[in-house]
Amino acid sequence: MAKVRLPDGSITEVADGTTAQQLAQMIGPKLAEAAVAAEINGQLCDLSTPITADADINIVTADDPRGLDVLRHSCAHVMAQAICELWPDAKLVYGPTVQDGFYYDIDLDQPIRPEDFPRIEEKMRQIADADLPFIRKEMSRDQALARMAGDRYKTDNIKRAQGRTISFYCHGDAFEDLCRGPHVPSTSRIGSFKIMSVAGAYWHGDPTQKMLQRVYGTAWPTKKQLDDYLKRL
Repeated sequence: MAKVRLPDGSITEVADGTTAQQLAQMIGPKLAEAAVAAEINGQLCDLSTPITADADINIVTADDPRGLDVLRHSCAHVMAQAICELWPDAKLVYGPTVQDGFYYDIDLDQPIRPEDFPRIEEKMRQIADADLPFIRKEMSRDQALARMAGDRYKTDNIKRAQGRTISFYCHGDAFEDLCRGPHVPSTSRIGSFKIMSVAGAYWHGDPTQKMLQRVYGTAWPTKKQLDDYLKRL
């Protein structure tokens, strides 16, 4: 058994291997439904993370700025999958969160235009409706480099990454990308979203490198929050 201390100071015992999602369900079904990640001993983790020792745990929802970042980063992955399905020649570079949203840098010879945004959003809705689980895979740096051999962008990201373990996330069997995480439990949990704009961006901000396409989007827990945000622009 593992002793878990919650933010209110209360302590509960759970069986070794209980996941953070199961802990959230034990605390209450409404919390479990709203949860997007867990903070375990100060580190933000997937809800699928097993509890294997005594720990301080906080279940994180999208009302928390950290949880909102997790939701938006997961939405960025869904956008990347949608773009790759619509343009199979697209090469993914990286896709962080930014204030009020996220972006993904894409290497694609064909320009993505504003008139393409509805197609991307529709494909994203299909991926969200499929409710594909986000699954984390970990491997050594050498294994990751071998896995991404031939992809200059991902091999560069792997070489720059800190730590000896490299992680990937996949949506079921449909999509995989290099990523530290964490992510929401499944693609159905990415909230309400909109593709906002596209711009050019040099790789690593270096004008001697190739110009990439930077696709910006925003995501919010509810459609009302998204609509309110768009009205404020």
